[in-house]
Amino acid sequence: MGADAKFRILIVDDISETRENVRKLLQFENDFEVVGAARTGREAIDAARETRPDVILMDINMPDMDGITATETIHRNDPVTQIIILSVQGDPNYMRRAMLAGARDFLTKPPALDDLVAAIRRAGKIAHEERQKAASQPPAQAGTPTLSAQASTALGKIILLYSPKGGAGATTMAVNLATTLHNDENPVVLVDGSLQFGDVSVFINEQVKNHVADLTPRADELDAEIVEEVLAKHSLTGMRLLACPPRPELAESVNPDQFAKVLQFLRVMYSYVVVDTCSTLTEPILAAMDVADVIILITTQDIPAIKSARLYLDLADRLKISRKRILLVMNRFDKRIGILPEKVAESFHHGMAAVIPFDERTVVPSINRGTPFMLGDRSRPAARGILDLAQVVRQTLVEFSQADSGREKVAQKRPGR
Repeated sequence: MGADAKFRILIVDDISETRENVRKLLQFENDFEVVGAARTGREAIDAARETRPDVILMDINMPDMDGITATETIHRNDPVTQIIILSVQGDPNYMRRAMLAGARDFLTKPPALDDLVAAIRRAGKIAHEERQKAASQPPAQAGTPTLSAQASTALGKIILLYSPKGGAGATTMAVNLATTLHNDENPVVLVDGSLQFGDVSVFINEQVKNHVADLTPRADELDAEIVEEVLAKHSLTGMRLLACPPRPELAESVNPDQFAKVLQFLRVMYSYVVVDTCSTLTEPILAAMDVADVIILITTQDIPAIKSARLYLDLADRLKISRKRILLVMNRFDKRIGILPEKVAESFHHGMAAVIPFDERTVVPSINRGTPFMLGDRSRPAARGILDLAQVVRQTLVEFSQADSGREKVAQKRPGR
């Protein structure tokens, strides 16, 4: 797609006068092309399928189907198309719902022309980059695709690791899982979401100059160049790191909604966004859980850790976090201790996704050297456990993608569509 290619725009609003006014405003921008308009959510879905716009300007309150529901469907059908929500409701809850549905931006009606034009250009640029990326990929070979090929979609996946009990090894697992998932075809960015006292940079022995609080204030105007300036590059693997602030008090400046937007932007640039977290359920961590594709819940054989993991599962039910998104993992499993993973899973009524064996001789030197143990002997017990976990994560994401595809096909076959 050439540098002079126009940004194709679809306008969705139930008021014809509003649609026409927006169209007239945008016609003065030489790099904009309005390719269609729709007055309901269902019409928007059909129009998006027919015109394949780069950017959709989507109203929220419409008859037939609201804009957030339509956004979710369009985003699932075509993740490359970028959606900007326009609403008279400036409530943060609306913004949160819109972003979770897949919206790229949220503007309050009536938006200032400069703000609207800037938002369209940001979103359009992302859409063009994603279409270019997809066009440059080699065609799929006949037959059944491999797990990595199936998992590689237009948008990357956010994998969040969490333990409600401190000291369970979440950072060790995050660093080594990220190291395992990262390769040239599926690049990884590792995010230190333990905003006050994160240690990810120490675990991979990297000195960092920039950090997450450099990005969050600019969450609404991010581009790839800005992000790359802030991310650190791991010298041994090439994976990227988004570090935590250098001083605990700076964590207060990280707005939860902006943190979630940063994670969602990173998934445009990277195949996997691996997020390490602390045990305290801060607002930024809750916001990250909302946008995560998979949450890896870590426990150990300690009774307090098991109790805390059970409490988190109960909380997840109340927060409407689907249990299908939660992978339960037992870390530091010691066969000499009588508490078995199968029994814990049975008592939780939740399957155990993976077990990482107790392997002090591998893990402790790795932490002290600042070198992920997955870069060493992968036949070691802890390394085999991480390999098993990585496989489960990939398989789970493939199943999610297949389920989404199945729901899309069923929806398209329903009468009246």
